[in-house]
Amino acid sequence: MPKLQRVPEANVEYAYGIYLLSTKHRLIKTLRKRYKPSIHGDRAWGSSFLLMDYLSERGLKKGAKAAEIGCGWAGLSVFCARKFSARMTAMDLDPAVFPFVEVLADLNGVEVEQQKADFTKLKAVDLAPFNHIIGGDICFWDSLVQPLVRMTNRALKSGVESVIIADPGRPTFYEYCDQMASKHDTELQQWYASEPDRYEGEIVEVKLKKPKKTNKKQ
Repeated sequence: MPKLQRVPEANVEYAYGIYLLSTKHRLIKTLRKRYKPSIHGDRAWGSSFLLMDYLSERGLKKGAKAAEIGCGWAGLSVFCARKFSARMTAMDLDPAVFPFVEVLADLNGVEVEQQKADFTKLKAVDLAPFNHIIGGDICFWDSLVQPLVRMTNRALKSGVESVIIADPGRPTFYEYCDQMASKHDTELQQWYASEPDRYEGEIVEVKLKKPKKTNKKQ
């Protein structure tokens, strides 16, 4: 039987060891009067919970350095910082999301670095410092497939250990996965999260393909 976790007040959710605020919470309502995210960063999306569940099972090395691309409210970054003491950088093209990131980070007693960045324009030098690149619900347009492919290629070539992307299962996501599978070690899995509600989708983890060992003649 799972442990019952009592939330401190109304419109606060508890999932995977962190507190999250619903859109009806008084702090979120106040922030929305001043900041208006314009690129879908207006709530906690289900794919973030898929990644929380996935990483809870797979784990991250304590103190790993990771970037969450297209972070929105960055619940995933807060989770990784809380559970794994990961040094997280929350990246988003829309700076209006960062006040929401600050509130969630403060609520959970962690620090999350914020960076205004378009993941489609990240260079190798921008990606090299990270052990992992993670993101959910970021391949939702046809025009984002090739930029995500190029970003992944640059990341892995620059030394990033893995790129992990979650999605409900859009055709654009599968197109990305197909292109990754033709070049890199790619693991695509159906996944579901059970907190705070049930969410279903897909997760792909992409790693640089290791060269095959050849037996040399003695």
